[in-house]
Amino acid sequence: MKLSVLLEKCEYTVDSGSLDINIKDVIYDSRKVIPGCAFVALKGYNLDGHKFIPDAVECGSTALIVEDEGVAYDGVTVVRVKDARAVLALMSVEFFGRPAEELTTIAVTGTKGKTTTVAMIRSILENAGIKTGTIGTLGILIDNRIYKTNNTTPESYEIQQAMRRMVNEGCKAMVIEASSLGLKWHRTDGILFDYGVFTNFSSDHIGDSEHKDMEEYLSCKALLFKRCKTGIINIDDENAEGVTKGHTCDIETYGYSDSADLVAHGDELIAKRGFIGVHFKTTGAEELSVDVAIPGRFSVYNALAAIAVTRHFDIPKECILNGLKTVKVKGRVEVVPVPGNYTMLIDYAHNAVSMENVLSTLREYKPHRLITMFGAGGNRPKSRRFEMGEVSGRLSDLSVVTEDNSRYEDVMDIIADIKVGLDKVGGKYVVIPNRIDAIRYCIENAEAGDIIVLAGKGHEDYQEIRGVKYHMDEREIIADIIDDNSDDEEEEKNW
Repeated sequence: MKLSVLLEKCEYTVDSGSLDINIKDVIYDSRKVIPGCAFVALKGYNLDGHKFIPDAVECGSTALIVEDEGVAYDGVTVVRVKDARAVLALMSVEFFGRPAEELTTIAVTGTKGKTTTVAMIRSILENAGIKTGTIGTLGILIDNRIYKTNNTTPESYEIQQAMRRMVNEGCKAMVIEASSLGLKWHRTDGILFDYGVFTNFSSDHIGDSEHKDMEEYLSCKALLFKRCKTGIINIDDENAEGVTKGHTCDIETYGYSDSADLVAHGDELIAKRGFIGVHFKTTGAEELSVDVAIPGRFSVYNALAAIAVTRHFDIPKECILNGLKTVKVKGRVEVVPVPGNYTMLIDYAHNAVSMENVLSTLREYKPHRLITMFGAGGNRPKSRRFEMGEVSGRLSDLSVVTEDNSRYEDVMDIIADIKVGLDKVGGKYVVIPNRIDAIRYCIENAEAGDIIVLAGKGHEDYQEIRGVKYHMDEREIIADIIDDNSDDEEEEKNW
């Protein structure tokens, strides 16, 4: 593709060379440069891509997209721009043939609930036969294949590449988690989303490499509603007005408030064998009686957002209901099949705040016992371990303390720190350092009516020890333990 075509929507100055050259790829990582590519020098918090320009030229880059003046190489086109990240996004759109124009595009922003809301929307649309790809915390998901990414909202090139793959594989819709940082750093530039969703807003991502303050954090989320056709807003959130300030889209609302376009009421918790979730009804834009297969009243808001989006598709109401009743979010209070009359969940909770949210939610279901198996990451602040121990000790009937990505620390040192928090609140606990043995203990000692939470790993399928990531998927471990126990029972009968 001609460089002039790739830059068609961009503002730039040609410092040297010609735009009438063919470009084989658009690259922003100098380690991936190929002959005939355009190298885009991005400035990050820790690294400046301009430092790698010599490497890119040596490897055959024929065009450089730069912010700095004075870059010059014989035989290489140098194009100077104000913001290389914004230009990368627009070049990527053109390079991959504007895939967003071939999909119904949905972006979800908010401090919490993005991953779950994206999964709910996908579940509903797939129930209706609308093949849907997603991009977010869990990676890029097409069919049941996951392509891992480094960020919740990947770099613009990866987003455009993923959407082209989705189109090629028959997807008709795409749902993405649009993080505040993704919006701030132009990763979603060049896409006019059909629907933008706001879930909620609370303190997070404040720091030197992220947002300077809460005002900037909110303003970055607000960018989505200048880049979509229809904005779907949680009207109950106190920042609903702030996030829509300066919006250029149509606005629709959801919430418990009677003034919302889509209103929820009559919510109640449901817990039975193989299902833990919430029931509620909706009035207003859609009248439904809904069961959601994810526990907690906060699930009502996520489900409302999903309904508010998918009601715009020409699909039967049954598809909305079935999608929400069967939805699973890998590693987010994910129910795992077990043979006994108890409930086992896998959740990503790996700090005190997320653990408090999950355990407080599950206590509302009034389990016979709430059992929490968890560890803490090595080479991370010790305060996190004390706090996690304290939260689990306070909210769990039993804590099963084990390993979790101990990295370069001794697992027993980490466990000793966790025990400080447990002892502080008098929490009951057992220590089983090996995580597989800890899971086996939970299964073999489960009682009817228990809720058991395996916390910390969530969607992760590895255990990191001494710089090595070993394969470890808790779903596989649970299935193996259950099979082993079944075989043992069968042998006893035969004996």
